[in-house]
Amino acid sequence: MRSKTLTAAPFLAAFALAVLFLAAPARAVEVEQVVSPGGIEAWLVEDHTNPIISMEFSFKGGASLDPEGKTGTANMLAATLDEGAGPFDSKAFRAKLENLSIKISYDAGLDRFSGSFQTLTQNAEEAYELLRLSLSDPRFDEEPLERIRSQIQVGLAREETDPDAIAGRTLWKLWFPDHPYGRPSDGTTESVAAITRDDLEAYRQTELSLDRLKIGVVGDITPEALGQMLDRVFASLPAEGEPIEVAEVAPQNLGETLVIEQDVPQSVVSLGHAGVKRDDPDYYTAYVVNYILGGGGFASRLFEEVREKRGLAYSVYSYLYPFDHAALVLGGTATANERVSESLGLIREEWARMASEGPTAEELQNAKTYLTGSFPLRFSNSPRIAGMLVGMQQEGLGIDYLEKRNSYIEAVTLEEAKRVAAELYKPEEMTVVVVGKPEGIEATRPAPQTGG
Repeated sequence: MRSKTLTAAPFLAAFALAVLFLAAPARAVEVEQVVSPGGIEAWLVEDHTNPIISMEFSFKGGASLDPEGKTGTANMLAATLDEGAGPFDSKAFRAKLENLSIKISYDAGLDRFSGSFQTLTQNAEEAYELLRLSLSDPRFDEEPLERIRSQIQVGLAREETDPDAIAGRTLWKLWFPDHPYGRPSDGTTESVAAITRDDLEAYRQTELSLDRLKIGVVGDITPEALGQMLDRVFASLPAEGEPIEVAEVAPQNLGETLVIEQDVPQSVVSLGHAGVKRDDPDYYTAYVVNYILGGGGFASRLFEEVREKRGLAYSVYSYLYPFDHAALVLGGTATANERVSESLGLIREEWARMASEGPTAEELQNAKTYLTGSFPLRFSNSPRIAGMLVGMQQEGLGIDYLEKRNSYIEAVTLEEAKRVAAELYKPEEMTVVVVGKPEGIEATRPAPQTGG
């Protein structure tokens, strides 16, 4: 019955919080800074509507810090931290999580190693201890380690024939050939085979440190109790990690078109060029403009021209992709081989039209109305809210960001939107990777190998 309780209670808690945001997004939910007796900081949205505690946390670094020749180390660590810790082997650890309706999971992105935690308040003490053990005393026993390794390798082997995965890996390796961003964050079958227990432990000890940690908590916990929990769970981690030595980088090989032949009826197209970082003063303007071009789903220009008017593709999109050390504008579509040339031509035309003309006043107002009105819908559950608290800290947005965010969108003017559009979109610098048998597309250079 407990597993069913955990399913229902987070929904009710999330619903209550969502109602608060919808009613008065900025004022109804208070974000509080909590500092533990040991000096560990977290941001908290306290809510006692339901007996649920959700926590998201992340360490700066991520897969970009994988050792040379052992890409996939962070990803493999994320998959094994909850496979046994302290006195509990994998089976016993997983059984305790299930029996007590506790969720602990980890994930590794290029710039972040993150964790997710959720528990019923009545099981909080045992949940905190299991979380602490997974972070500070993981076992890395042979059976779960080899099982996870095999699962990762099976997934990687599957991706070797998946057009979307091939297009993505090729594009990133082309852009960042000599940088960690160009390596596949999940690794390769060869690199994953080379990762040892010692590699996982070394990454854990050097990269998961308090000076890189950001924490967001939502739910049935007081600031005082949270402070005690923070010390209990995290205080045994190293105070400082090794210096992060990942260079700033701009995408290379701009303007190139690559074709990777695959005998499939529909080609996958991935494309893009340099973008704007999250801390760029023009970020919010670029965000609104990109919503109009390709980020707004059914409301975007790309959707209107490529799908709605001509039925060339089911999906077509563009979005901003800022990282710690680079920034991109990404786009893509998938369409029948004989229609790739027409679809790509239209995408380039809309890219160029946005650069030369910018949005109209009506498009800008519609975008601002949607982006401000839909903002509360992001708070659909407690983990998402906790994740936003983490993101606010990572990006230095300030604890009052939830109050101010919509004002940043509202402040975008038509003049600014036209200027940023002209500076951001550069169709002549668009790098394009097509996987399939496209008709009418000529590659400008051979595709690089996708291994890493």
